[in-house]
Amino acid sequence: MMDARVPSLTSVRVPSGVHEIADDRLGGVRLLLKRDDLIHSEISGNKWRKLKYNLPLRGDRDVLTFGGAYSGHVRAVAAAGRFYGFGTVGVIRGEEHLPLNPTLQYAVSCGMRLMYVDRTRYREKPVPDGDYFVLPEGGSNAAAVKGCAEIPTEIATPFDVICCSTGTGGTLAGVAAGLGAGQEAIGFAALKGGAFLVDVVRGLQRSAGIATDNWSVETGFHFGGYARGTPELVEFIADFRRRHGVALESTYVAKMMYGIYALIARGRFSAGTVIVAVVTG
Repeated sequence: MMDARVPSLTSVRVPSGVHEIADDRLGGVRLLLKRDDLIHSEISGNKWRKLKYNLPLRGDRDVLTFGGAYSGHVRAVAAAGRFYGFGTVGVIRGEEHLPLNPTLQYAVSCGMRLMYVDRTRYREKPVPDGDYFVLPEGGSNAAAVKGCAEIPTEIATPFDVICCSTGTGGTLAGVAAGLGAGQEAIGFAALKGGAFLVDVVRGLQRSAGIATDNWSVETGFHFGGYARGTPELVEFIADFRRRHGVALESTYVAKMMYGIYALIARGRFSAGTVIVAVVTG
């Protein structure tokens, strides 16, 4: 249920749908898709989950956040500002390039003010003078963990494993926190060298006052790093769409889905295991 302190958007569809797919490659494993990508046309998936409990904390302040030039989080914050009527500022990694790419053009059309900083200074996450509610890169903080913890509670079908793509760790930290006894969460790192995410997820859980040991991070399915891919991944995306009619987002979701199929092929899961894949969009 939507928190009463958050203005309601009638077009937000929560809980998101869950449906099972049939695929002869699953070897007796059941695979369900949790379609968080369909929550909202502009603030979809884990972006909505992370913002849900952050928005009431901002009071009357503008929201300032951080991201790269193609950041879905920056786009979602800009959209939220337009829908809810508050100001937004995006601190963007790197130099301005004109014309703006579709992500930043959309953010500007929503009223977001952009501030560009070089990559060295960006690491410091600089905040300009002013009274801002500051959201971290990717929106991952204690409030985001709370929002993402609601994902497993919406799934009526009993399941054993839930999987999500992992960039800044908030979704995995929250999903793991929302699990019941005997259930496991697996995060698939979209970044090269993603082993650092283990400490990040632990830190996010601590910030939310929880600690669980029911999760792990798979680091072998990054396909070259953030926003990178290979012909093999491209073909997997096309094949999945032909088989199931679902277009997998390539930066995060497709890598997770490819990883699930690879782990199944390696015998990681026994026949009868029920896996939920969170399609974050």
